[in-house]
Amino acid sequence: MGKRVSDGRTAVERRSERELVVTRSFNAPVRLVFDAWTKPDLFKLWWAPKSSGVPLLSCEMDVRTGGSYRIAFGRDASNAMTFFGKYLDVVPLSRIVWTNDESDDGAVTTVTFEEEDGSTLLVLKELYPSKEALDQSFVGMEDAMPEQFGQLDELLATLGAGAQ
Repeated sequence: MGKRVSDGRTAVERRSERELVVTRSFNAPVRLVFDAWTKPDLFKLWWAPKSSGVPLLSCEMDVRTGGSYRIAFGRDASNAMTFFGKYLDVVPLSRIVWTNDESDDGAVTTVTFEEEDGSTLLVLKELYPSKEALDQSFVGMEDAMPEQFGQLDELLATLGAGAQ
């Protein structure tokens, strides 16, 4: 079943008709990787793929179980693409689960963080409501996720250097 795409560092794999799994190991401690996913000032530095040319306009995140987020991309607020949802489960330094409520086809996303010898294995899983919803998202994800995770890697290198 699984179609797998990899850039050598980031693997994007379709595990079933409704599940997408992205894995990457980062050369940074889990604390820095988790911060990059949960602090808006860091998140906005890496989340938008630079190749898209679409800047992140705003980033509001209340990263706690029951909290919510709202992220907007675009050249100006009048034509922004907005992504929003709720955090279903947040376990500091370990796991974040959220909904993608901007459409009826939105996935539930789970990101786990596992540290080993100063590096962090990150696994992102998206469970879609239907095969068609995943089909629609997979095309963009196989290009965007490796780029986004590369940008995260660059940010983590600067954060790690600053923490030394």
